[in-house]
Amino acid sequence: MKDDVTSILLAGVGGQGIILASDIMTEVFLEGGFDVKKSEIHGMAQRGGSVTSHVRFGRKVFSPIIKEGDADILLAFERLEGLRWINHTRPGGVVILNDHTINPPAVNLGEMNYPQNIEEIIGQHFENLHIVPGTHLATEAGDIRAANVVLLGTLSRLFDIREDLWMDVILKKLPAKVDPVNRAAFGLGRKHLTL
Repeated sequence: MKDDVTSILLAGVGGQGIILASDIMTEVFLEGGFDVKKSEIHGMAQRGGSVTSHVRFGRKVFSPIIKEGDADILLAFERLEGLRWINHTRPGGVVILNDHTINPPAVNLGEMNYPQNIEEIIGQHFENLHIVPGTHLATEAGDIRAANVVLLGTLSRLFDIREDLWMDVILKKLPAKVDPVNRAAFGLGRKHLTL
């Protein structure tokens, strides 16, 4: 973090709930008393394309855009997207990587192979790499679609913001019928990261 501003880059594939996760984060930080700026790039989200969202918070934030090499935290919802965006993470930054794989179209068409050893490659550059079985934990919580909430639970451990504030915002943003799943998913994500 520099100038009392924390920069979080969310990266993944369309349909993984990245924009929702960044909306939740933004509201949590606002309610936590911070200035917050957010920007997102949808790409071809509806077709499983790359989606990124920039969230920056602190005492005073002037721009939502995170420059290459400036992200304090990379929250990667998919393994290849984590690899694709590591250059945006500053040296000494934190990488939270969902161990989920979604093949891009070129892999499905046989034009390329999905890269191997992604965790090892990222780990060579970032000591603070946390691999999260987000999809597995979401399934354990009751719905595979709650992987984004699992990852928010893991991320929440990095900040001195009340757990109940995170939970209140999550429950407000999502339908009440999935409250039990989201409570479980968030809790499993929090438990996964020990500091």
